[in-house]
Order: sequence, then structure tokens, then C-alpha cells
Amino acid sequence: MSKPKVLVADPVSERGVAELLEGGLVDVVVKTGLKEDALLEIIGEFDGLVVRSQTKVNAKVIAAAKKLKCVGRAGVGVDNVDTDAATKAGIVVMNTPAGNTISTAEHAFSLLMAISRNIAQADASMKAGKWERKNFEGVELYGKTLAILGMGRIGTEIARRAIAFGMRVHAYDPYLSVSRARAMQVELVERLEDILPFADYITMHMPLTDETRDMLNAERLAKTKKGVRIINCARGGLINEQALADALRSKQVAAAAVDVFEIEPPAADNPLRSAPNIVLTPHLGASTAEAQENVGIEVAQQIRAMLLTGEVRNAVNMPSVDAKTLAIIGPNIALGAKLGLFLSQIAAKRCDSININYSGKMNEQDTTPITRAILKAFLRVASGGEVNEVNAPAFAQQLGVKVTESRETAGGDFAELIELTATGEGGWVSVAATHFGSQPRIVKINGRFVEARPEGALLIYENKDRPGMVGWIGTLMGKHGVNIATMSMGRNEAGGHALAVLNLDTVPDDAVVKELLAAPDIRSVQVVQL
Repeated sequence: MSKPKVLVADPVSERGVAELLEGGLVDVVVKTGLKEDALLEIIGEFDGLVVRSQTKVNAKVIAAAKKLKCVGRAGVGVDNVDTDAATKAGIVVMNTPAGNTISTAEHAFSLLMAISRNIAQADASMKAGKWERKNFEGVELYGKTLAILGMGRIGTEIARRAIAFGMRVHAYDPYLSVSRARAMQVELVERLEDILPFADYITMHMPLTDETRDMLNAERLAKTKKGVRIINCARGGLINEQALADALRSKQVAAAAVDVFEIEPPAADNPLRSAPNIVLTPHLGASTAEAQENVGIEVAQQIRAMLLTGEVRNAVNMPSVDAKTLAIIGPNIALGAKLGLFLSQIAAKRCDSININYSGKMNEQDTTPITRAILKAFLRVASGGEVNEVNAPAFAQQLGVKVTESRETAGGDFAELIELTATGEGGWVSVAATHFGSQPRIVKINGRFVEARPEGALLIYENKDRPGMVGWIGTLMGKHGVNIATMSMGRNEAGGHALAVLNLDTVPDDAVVKELLAAPDIRSVQVVQL
């Protein structure tokens, strides 16, 4: 049997290549800097591919890669890999999310210090033959307030360093629990606007999502403390570049340091290039010898494990489960993912714990892949897409979310049941589902029996149980042009409170929700999209 063959298409550390070659079990070819045509010519020979950010593994490359089983990205982001095409082709895509944490944290903190003491500007002045001590008076870090936006791995490391320098650390992260913040000795803020007027420094460590894009725009920058200093080593697009340049010119922002840009490399006319009091670096967060070595070794180990034993680590596009098991538990993996996504939309953002209860026939299966699918879906918004089935438990732990599993031999009214319960500052919420034959159904919400399809747009509302409510809801939906596909209701007692779930053909707009909430008999309204 021939040995698997791996192409290293981008530069990785020598120790990473040595790790691939260990024991002579894998043939390794190192060819870096290949143009697309050259890559297309040879990729068909290889079982594994190692890349960084230079090589674009697009749909064309994947289509030509007839033997390819896995792509290993030496780094976190997989923007240069068409993961959808890879998934359709049965190719596992893996990344190395932990290898550059310290490197990026240190770079961000170095920039924080540099803009506090005008180091880059003073250096340029000295090299120009000047001696301008008065022009480069700096500020101390001690006693200053640092706002960290995003408390993942890197944000956590920044907090440790800032505390060591005597800074007061506030954290904004909608998904970080109070208990986790307390353990890290940081003060949690509920809303971004709550910390903007008080922060002396703001450093950003969030993924780029629809929620976080332009997080610091002109409106929010105007609300910051005058003279604030801002650092972004996370993702281009978190700060509106034109708004930041304008704020630097008006001196609303005293100084800034930016390592990442909306378009890389930034164009010559990028407004930040000509802005005053700014330090720019060319995406150097992970550019240390140690980080390069770490991600090189990590990706090599992952590629070897996949090709030699079938073990999958840090996959971004598939669960770690063999084909035979997947055929058995596949429907429940899909159902679990739907429930996780459902729960993420009805639970409080600041969640402390999630319990996953399996009952009945579910206990005859290995539920680990189901649990991981649930967590991946639940954490999807918080992670910005960086979470996967492999790192979901660690991601939950990083946010301070305690995840537990419980089991019941009997499923009560159902042969098998998955029930999720989330607890947090707002109390608890729950959702449970099963299969009716091959059809998935949500059968309980917050302890009340219902029956709804876990798909499309769902409207969940709680109301006073009285005659005429169903007709009123139907009329309201009709007025706004929203068609009801199915409706299910459950109540605690006659004349008490009822909970209804509507499967809708379209997502209701804000006007529908506002009109519902304005009605005296409606207690709560939630829209869920699956």
C-alpha cells in the first residue's frame, strides 16, 4: 500500500515539515509560491495539503484534487479555503486555532504601549535628525481604564497583561458569563455604549460578523472619551476606517494602532495611511518565530492523524465521527443542531449553563457528536463562525458556559427525546424535540407541550388564555401579509397562560412584533429562524 502524499504549498516551520516526515510514513513535497495553474497541474497527486494564507484553495483546486482527503490551514482563518466545496467533495478542512494566541496578544499589547509613548513617531523624528522631547510626551498605563471588546483566548491574555500593569479592565462580550468575568478579575459591561465614555483604551478581539462589522463607527467614536486610544489586531472591518481617520484628525481619538484592514494590503489611498498619530503594521499578529513553529507543528500533527489513523482534529466542516456511526446518528445530529440554534435565539445572551438531556432510545447511541453539534449551533453567533464540532466544548468553557449532560432511561411520552435547558441571568428556557417516524418535531418549549416543525421562521408567543386570541392572531398576521403554515398551542391551565408556536412562510418584521407586544394579553414574543 502506497504512503499518503502531502503537499506543503505555503511556507511552514522546519519543525512542522519534520513532524510530517517523522517515521517515514508520509511522503512530503514542499513547493511554495505556486500559481493557480501550477497548483491545478499537480494537486491531483496528493492526499493532504498544507497551506497558510497565500495559497487559494478554491473550487477549481478542489475539483482537480481527486485524491485529496484533508486540507490543513496553519493558522486560524480559513478564508482562503472554499469550505463548502471541500465539504461537498468529502475533504476535511482543519485549522490551528490556538497556536498564535500568545503572539497576537503580545503584538496587541506592544502596540498599546507604543501609542502610549509615541515610540514610532519619536523614532522617525530621531532618524530625521531631530530632538523633539516635548512633542512626544506620553501617558502611563497605570490606573487607566482598558475596554476589551471580546474575551476569547486573545482577549483573556490581554486582560492578564493589563492587570499586571495596574490597569482597570472592563470587558464587553455579550456571551461571557458573569462568573467567568469575575474569575478573570475584569468588570463586565452590559452594553458597548456603557464603557465608551470612560475607557482610556479600547482593544478589539472579536470575530467579524454581521453583528460586529463597523462596531466602532462614526456615531460610536463620537461617544468615546476624548483622547481615547484604540487598538485593532483582530479583524479588518470591526472599525470603520474612514471614521477612525476622521476621529484621529479631530483629536477625539488621541492615537490608534491597526494591524488588520478591510482590504489587505490596504490601498495607497486608504484613509488610515495619512491619518495622524497612528501606528500601522502589516498583519503581524501571528508573525513570531514561536507562533509559526507552533502552528506548523500543530497542522502537521493533524494531517498525519487524519491520513494515518482517520482521527480528525480541529475540523471546521465536519464532525469527528466515522461513516457507519454517522449513518445511525445522523438524523439526531441534524436535530440537535436545530435545537442548539433554536435555544441560542430564545436564551439570554449571557448564559451560565446548558444542560443536554437524552432520554429513551437516545441512550443506546454515542451522543458525543450530537452534543458537539448542539454546542456548535448554539455558539455560532458568539464565535463568528470560528467554532466547530471539535472546539465547541472549549469555546463554551472560555465563555464561562457550563455544559452538562443528563440521561433518563425512559423517554416519558416519547420513544426518544433531546431536551436542552439554558440558565442565566434571565432565568431558564428549554426546548425539546424528537422524531415522529422520520419527521423531526419540537414537542416542548419551556416545559409546555407543543408540536412544531424545526424549520424556517417560527413565532413563539405567550398570552393570557381567553377566547378569541387565535382569531386575533390570525387577523393580525393577515394584516401584515404573513401566512401561518401551522399553529400549535399549550397551556398550564384553562384561563391561565398559553404558549403558541407558529410556523410561518416568511419572517415577520419588527412591526408585527411591536403590535403583538403592545397587546395587553400578550406576555412575550420571540422570532426564531432555523
